[in-house]
Amino acid sequence: MSMSESERIALAARLHVALRRKHGRVTDTEWMATNAEYAAEIVRMTRAHAAETKDEDLYLLATRLEQAMEPLARAARLAARAPDGNPPKPRPRFAGGLG
Repeated sequence: MSMSESERIALAARLHVALRRKHGRVTDTEWMATNAEYAAEIVRMTRAHAAETKDEDLYLLATRLEQAMEPLARAARLAARAPDGNPPKPRPRFAGGLG
């Protein structure tokens, strides 16, 4: 079952409050609930902190957010595909780390 945007915002707000209280981290709740890439980074960071502090509640909130954002993440992956259906080719990088 897919969550509505308002449900994702409510979940993101819960995670925001927990991160602020337990980690001193400030997040953008609305962006977290609407941008799959930002949400994935928040999930990654939250899980790292939860593992470090053995905080199961924080870990579970991160997992719920990840699950809630999966339809948006899937849509973003599909939108990023090239017209032939393949993933886009990586951009060339410059020597010396400029790219």
